Amino acid sequence: MEIGGHVDDPVEAAHCDGFPIAQTFIGDPQAWKGHAVAHPGGAAGLKADAEAAGVGLFIHAPYVINVATTNNRIRIPSRQILARQVKLATEVGARGVIVHGGHVTAGDDPQVGFDNWRKAIEGLDLTVPIFIENTAGGTNSMARRLERIAQLWETISDAKGFENVGFCLDTCHAHAGGLDPSGLVDAITGITGRIDLVHLNDSRDAAGSGADRHAVLGQGQCEADYLVEVVRQADAPVILETPTTEVSHAEQIAWLRARL
Repeated sequence: MEIGGHVDDPVEAAHCDGFPIAQTFIGDPQAWKGHAVAHPGGAAGLKADAEAAGVGLFIHAPYVINVATTNNRIRIPSRQILARQVKLATEVGARGVIVHGGHVTAGDDPQVGFDNWRKAIEGLDLTVPIFIENTAGGTNSMARRLERIAQLWETISDAKGFENVGFCLDTCHAHAGGLDPSGLVDAITGITGRIDLVHLNDSRDAAGSGADRHAVLGQGQCEADYLVEVVRQADAPVILETPTTEVSHAEQIAWLRARL
């Protein structure tokens, strides 16, 4: 089972922590501009160093991206940034790009957001797959509730390039989003047919809170059995996005492996 963490330097994480996989950002996740590979030798350097270190790369797209929105000033640059992230991810040899599901506003028909996702996929050259991630909050989110995820998947399933679209299951987001932890993996795979990556995060806040605040594994409000069962049942690579100020990712991974 491949387990790693979200880190600034995946090559260092491979050498220091023995991570077989790692997730990182390309550029500032809160910025609209300036996305580039800040590694010695650029994209080619990161690809060569990651291959030499034996670490598989995943790229998390910037948080500002919202391809579902009806706001042209956000949707159009979101598509452009996502396209650039896919291009750069390809250049560094990444396995995939993770992107949040986005949302529409209260006055919008959610179907418009689903259609915007379909158009975005058809406009991408998916030289690496994208994995749409479930989100924690927002009543108008595209990927918080199971019924919305089902509507999204139904809409994008006939998009050109859909075979290169996967799903990333975030355990904190599912908990905070109010999803039933019992049978969650079966519910998701029943809709999407796949889980390509697990973001394994505990939650600072209560179930259904809508708060996207990650906690150290075993120290938040997610039941330990829930976290372990998601990993067992999903049978997918696992990335921790948890705090490391007091407990390292390596220690949290040891906590997880002791319970598997």
